[in-house]
Amino acid sequence: MNESICPRRLRSFSALRGLVRETRVSPQSLVYPLFVVEEQNVRREIPSLPGQFHYSPDRVCEAVEESLAHGVNKFLLFGLPAHKDETGSGAWNPQGVVQQGLWAIRQRYPQVVLIGDVCLCEYTSHGHCGILEGEVLDNDKTLPLLAKTALSQAQAGADLIAPSAMADGQVRAIRSALDREGFAQTGILSYSAKYASAFYGPFRDAAGSAPSFGDRKSYQMDPHNLREALRECALDEAEGADCLMVKPALSYLDVIAKVRQSTHLPLAAYSVSGEYAMIKAAARAGLIDEYPAMCEATVSIFRAGADILITYYARELAKAIVKGDMG
Repeated sequence: MNESICPRRLRSFSALRGLVRETRVSPQSLVYPLFVVEEQNVRREIPSLPGQFHYSPDRVCEAVEESLAHGVNKFLLFGLPAHKDETGSGAWNPQGVVQQGLWAIRQRYPQVVLIGDVCLCEYTSHGHCGILEGEVLDNDKTLPLLAKTALSQAQAGADLIAPSAMADGQVRAIRSALDREGFAQTGILSYSAKYASAFYGPFRDAAGSAPSFGDRKSYQMDPHNLREALRECALDEAEGADCLMVKPALSYLDVIAKVRQSTHLPLAAYSVSGEYAMIKAAARAGLIDEYPAMCEATVSIFRAGADILITYYARELAKAIVKGDMG
């Protein structure tokens, strides 16, 4: 062994490891998802997502307050409406559940970053992400409804619009609607590479968004494809997206890395409900230590190239980062 070459020298104690650390994470990079239900006086734990809650609009600020205390000030809102129909009309209702949540938070916390998820699956009676013709999603009829939804969320106080329906042309349609109606400063964080994943199960329970028949493989991406993700991201960038996203995160680290190499736009990753639930379940079973597993999984996502992480562990991670306790 050549003793003059010794990488271990830079690993000998914590402060020295911190000095030469290649991947650095910040609470400013974390986004916390919130589920808003069209009820009153509700803070109810979600069985499929331990530690996560449904909030009614009149209590959603409690979640924001608690998150701010942990150093998290960015939020992605999902809505659970009281009524659904075939077109998902509750999605663009000015008094809709997400709009109420956005307005309530914006009035009390003007400094936070609010992101509105734009899709119709939570609002349609059939659970698919747009308008159906028979049992097939009609892409072109869906686009104006996504644009109306985005505009209503911008009017309610959203800083960023996050279209997640994987409809072709959704970024262009939303950008045009926002610009036309005076919201040129509202950004778009596009779910550009959203895969038809098995890891969405707990979310679909939490959001009440499981399809009533079939699946979403005809519009969400095939997990076998990587080059297609680069194409989707390039299309969204060309249509006016301000930030891109890969979803899920842990099973798609290679996709995150490739997209990072292909664009200069900020890149988000969504560590989805199934990833969170797996760590929780394994920890409850005594198979892993939850805290270091959470930290290690997070570091892997940033190491792959993500700039932004949407995660149900946002609060715990922010605390760990501030303590310098990410491993």
